[in-house]
Amino acid sequence: MQLRQLTETLSVSGQIDEADVELLAAQGFRSLINNRPDGEAAGQPDSAVIAALAARHDVTYQYLPVISGQLQDAQVEAFTQALTTLPAPTLAFCRTGTRSTMLWALGAARSQPVEDVLRAAAAAGYDLDALRPRLQQAATR
Repeated sequence: MQLRQLTETLSVSGQIDEADVELLAAQGFRSLINNRPDGEAAGQPDSAVIAALAARHDVTYQYLPVISGQLQDAQVEAFTQALTTLPAPTLAFCRTGTRSTMLWALGAARSQPVEDVLRAAAAAGYDLDALRPRLQQAATR
């Protein structure tokens, strides 16, 4: 599991497994957002399993699945809302962290310059330049 920090209170990563939940709790994460649909890949932990482990370690858990290539505005809204209501710091995860980063970027573009959002994503290792038109559109909302 490679954690990549986007903001002071949000990091992203690829798929976590059961053992990672205890480690994340020990590192101080207070919330987990799962952006990966159950059953996307063989051997992927089920959302309910991760949720139960998170509860055991007093970590808030939210399941907000996004099908790769089908990111919807309602999902951006839900993700942005979660970031304002869930205890921080938060780790959002999916297969590689890209969907989680895209969700954050589309919400962040409403209150930050698009170039700053793209730079923050790039600093974390995510090239979102192809998302630029959608980010610019989000910035006008």
